[in-house]
Amino acid sequence: MKNIQANIRHLRSLKGLSQERFADELGWSRSMVGSYEEGRSEPPIERLIELSEYLNIPIDILVKNDLRRAKDTSFIQIGNKRVLFPITVNDDNEDLIEIIPAKASAGYLSGYDDPEYIDQLQKIKLPFLPTGTHRAFPIKGDSMLPVKDGAFVVAKFVESMDDVKGGRTYIVLTKDDGLVYKRIYLPEGDDFNLLLSSDNTSYQPYLVPKDQVLELWEFTCCINTQEYDEKELKMSNIMAMFQDLRVELEAIKKL
Repeated sequence: MKNIQANIRHLRSLKGLSQERFADELGWSRSMVGSYEEGRSEPPIERLIELSEYLNIPIDILVKNDLRRAKDTSFIQIGNKRVLFPITVNDDNEDLIEIIPAKASAGYLSGYDDPEYIDQLQKIKLPFLPTGTHRAFPIKGDSMLPVKDGAFVVAKFVESMDDVKGGRTYIVLTKDDGLVYKRIYLPEGDDFNLLLSSDNTSYQPYLVPKDQVLELWEFTCCINTQEYDEKELKMSNIMAMFQDLRVELEAIKKL
């Protein structure tokens, strides 16, 4: 269990506790903590259970995964399962984002809460991103024009459904539909559903029960993988698109 000694030391350090204080919190001796952190002995199962309950992290995560890339002790609850959700960093302590490959996006539904699946994803650095955990998701189809098929949406993880802002766009992971990129509205008087709408009015909006949503990621930026052609960039086409979205154009006309 090579990971456990490094994990105990790292998680104790993140909490800002001395070995003595950490031992007091767990009801262990200081020498016991030192022995585990230095690899002179391995914690038996009863100690692992105590550590798991204290940190609220599953034993298999503590034993199988190297948690030293986690910058804080922020872990999230998905359903009734608590899983690791660290911000990963490179050797220069710069935040990295994971990229969900287009070919692998179908497998995200089964791997989103698996640390080993997330760990094997390719990672890149985007220095202009705000703080928070970000991921890049592939976009398929034309339901969210002008975001084109093949683009990637970089989005920030939303920890609570209460943080959803009506009218903004999100990557939504649901049990039935997998990953979708939609604009979310909060139906008035309905506390149980989200209204998912496409910016392309050829697609009808639909309701999704909140308890079916596994993850939410709020749009931060878009990375296009192909150029827009001249026709797509004509002002008449851009204005027509905004008219379809019922956006006020008076400001544009005055330019």
